[in-house]
Amino acid sequence: MQELERVGQGSVRVTRKSDKLVIVEKDLATEQMVLAMGPQHPSTHGVLKLECLTDGEVITEAIPCLGYLHRCFEKCCENVDYPAIVPYTDRLDYLSGMNSEFAYALAVEKLLDLEIPRRVEFIRVIVSELNRIASHLVAIGTYGIDLGAFTPFLFCFRDREIILGLLEWASGARMLYNYIWIGGLACDVPADFLKRVREFIAYFRPKAVELQELLTGNEIFVKRTYGIGIMPADVAINYGWSGPMLRGSGVKWDLRRNDPYSVYPELDFKVVVPDGKLSVIGDCLSRHLVRAVEMEESLKIIEQCIDKIPSSEGFNSRVAIPKRIRPKAGEVYSRAENPRGELGFYIESDGKSTKPVRCKARSSCFVNLSAMKDLSKGQLIPDLVAIIGSIDIVLGEVDR
Repeated sequence: MQELERVGQGSVRVTRKSDKLVIVEKDLATEQMVLAMGPQHPSTHGVLKLECLTDGEVITEAIPCLGYLHRCFEKCCENVDYPAIVPYTDRLDYLSGMNSEFAYALAVEKLLDLEIPRRVEFIRVIVSELNRIASHLVAIGTYGIDLGAFTPFLFCFRDREIILGLLEWASGARMLYNYIWIGGLACDVPADFLKRVREFIAYFRPKAVELQELLTGNEIFVKRTYGIGIMPADVAINYGWSGPMLRGSGVKWDLRRNDPYSVYPELDFKVVVPDGKLSVIGDCLSRHLVRAVEMEESLKIIEQCIDKIPSSEGFNSRVAIPKRIRPKAGEVYSRAENPRGELGFYIESDGKSTKPVRCKARSSCFVNLSAMKDLSKGQLIPDLVAIIGSIDIVLGEVDR
């Protein structure tokens, strides 16, 4: 046995056989490589850059780099009055504008100590749950595309179009609604709106089951998500996770149930968590299943709201408040259950100005994305695509 000179950091050992030198072992050194995914990458769901430290195909660390979509939301809020902030909230999580408006309106109404008409409360919940379903359809459809399944994407966007049509009918806009105002709504829903919503529920209920079977019954989809990106419940809690991400780790936490607001205490629905039969609790597949099953719970909520909503006779869509809102001095924090988790608003008023001194948004997308380092460690590069898709981020809220 004879060892040749070292080349670089590796070595090659050879032996003589029939007057020929034959390589018997090749010991080449490896080194870690930095692989940049994004900011323009089809799997990052927005302008997100991930700096991945890799050892071959294995990721040892993934660091999110933010700021490519920053719009100075919180600074803008300090320069416009309270009602004018509502359109800005639409542009945080632009896939669920109704939910973001709802959360902001709750915060200002808490600061003003306003009591909202019951019909307004029910309409707010109806449009927010419709928006939740539309948001989950985008999450599920794009997740399928990330992993190579194109048909579910078409199914999801076909049904999402119906919801966007309903929300446009009520508010006049497809995505950026400016519909849930401080003290009420921009206007009442159209006369046949609730009837059309019932028709959608009857149509969509079997479609939701079909959609779930398309993905969870797909062997390739299951193999790409089962046991990938596992997040234990205690670690998820310590990171401050919320929404489907936290529930996917087996924690029964939903603000609509655990810290209820509006008319949610009057409604019957369950908090969806995985049972471990189809997935490993806390993995990518668990997070997908939570969103898929939650759509059925939203349908139940909407049905109950339609049954309980008061008549529109003599209805005023807004509480009588002055055009120039000037809350008393103080601060408030209010939160709501958005499709991606807890969206909270901290608002500080000096009691003199019609503009907030401070308006901070607590973004669930930002908090959920912060766990990328733990989620990606030891995973393969293709699995990173599955992990990002399971987080369901919207960069408008991350880079607020």
